[in-house]
Amino acid sequence: MTTLEDAEMNTFGTELPAMFDGMKLAAVATVLYIIVRCLNLKSTASPPEVVYQETPLSRYLFKTCPMLTTEYIPPPLWGKSGHLQTVLYGKMGRINTPKPCGVRKFLPMQDGATASFDLFEARADHSTGDDITMVICPGIGNHSEKNYIRTFVDYSQRQGYRCAVLNHLGALPDMELTSPRMFTYGCTWEYAAMVGYIKRALPETLLVVVGFSLGGNIVCKFLGENRSNQDRVACCVTVCQGYSALRAQETFLQWDQCRRLYNFVLADNMKKLILNHRSSLLGLNSSNIGDADLGRLYAATSLMQIDDSIMRKFHGYSSLKEYYEKESCVHHLHKVTVPLLLVNSSDDPLIHQSLLDIPRTLAEKMPNVIFALTQHGGHLGFFEGAVLFPQPLTWMDKVIVEYTNAICHWEKNLPACQRSSNRGSNACLQSTGDTLRG
Repeated sequence: MTTLEDAEMNTFGTELPAMFDGMKLAAVATVLYIIVRCLNLKSTASPPEVVYQETPLSRYLFKTCPMLTTEYIPPPLWGKSGHLQTVLYGKMGRINTPKPCGVRKFLPMQDGATASFDLFEARADHSTGDDITMVICPGIGNHSEKNYIRTFVDYSQRQGYRCAVLNHLGALPDMELTSPRMFTYGCTWEYAAMVGYIKRALPETLLVVVGFSLGGNIVCKFLGENRSNQDRVACCVTVCQGYSALRAQETFLQWDQCRRLYNFVLADNMKKLILNHRSSLLGLNSSNIGDADLGRLYAATSLMQIDDSIMRKFHGYSSLKEYYEKESCVHHLHKVTVPLLLVNSSDDPLIHQSLLDIPRTLAEKMPNVIFALTQHGGHLGFFEGAVLFPQPLTWMDKVIVEYTNAICHWEKNLPACQRSSNRGSNACLQSTGDTLRG
């Protein structure tokens, strides 16, 4: 028996190293599988999917905007993950961020609020020789001091653009509210005040409208609300907006792409922003916010709960559905007639794929609209660079300026009466007719 037991032990002993080697191999394979899946390493770089109508302008744009038809190549190790692109943008904004110098302007509003924006002068002549101002609306709770805004402004200044950047009402940490309301998803009042100031102060300047994320919703809604808002506007570009808050709210409660987790993080940031101004929101006589609303805010874990308890009441909406319906740009997009570039990313964890049917359908029906959908980029990421370290400028920064440059040169070559600065002028109708007959 002893001999048999010894033989069995020797056999088992020789099998142990092989078993451990197999377990280590399986563990390594599992880790590699998770890394490949999480980093999306099997995905290949590709040009954006571009939806458009065949027009003289679109043909011109594809000749002069190579970034719309060539591959966007993210950093190969981590840039193919929409989550990492989004988190890196959220934590760092950009790499080696410049600090452009501007002048802060304050605009009193009719309801007692004080809007503010920062004005940055161009640091070079524009290639057209014209005076052009970018009027920029940042993302949710953002302002001119955010790193991604500073990077874009600095690059635009060096390309010959003056930049005006809206500071969302209540977003600046050192600026108190002067009325019991903050920025909301689709309120255009502060943006309209900024654009109006620019038009009055700089009567010769041409405007380029730019919106990031929530800011994209605001600028498109602004342009579509009133035809006169499009006067002197050369074009509009939005990046990573969601188009319809009503349709987006359902997707924000889903765990797909960890959207519910992002919702919680955004809600926590929004909650802190509101609580920073609780004395103004509660103390002013005309406030619609009460102690009970503040109690619900403390307990909120989603943006929808915050919107229902606080945000919709700034403008007296009776329900969350009414608030989302009235504040979404989806009902105004078809009224925008200036050249419009809508940019989104397929791996944006905040924007559900179903929402992208809105810009896709719009671009299929309207000749002035181009919808560009990249495979990678996350939410306002769009980093480029080597294996590990991204470049200071992103694909997003460069494609906006490239498209805008092309539009401005196109505008420059139009007959004088057809340019944005003269749109709406009756004086040019006869000249247009003469041009067409000629």
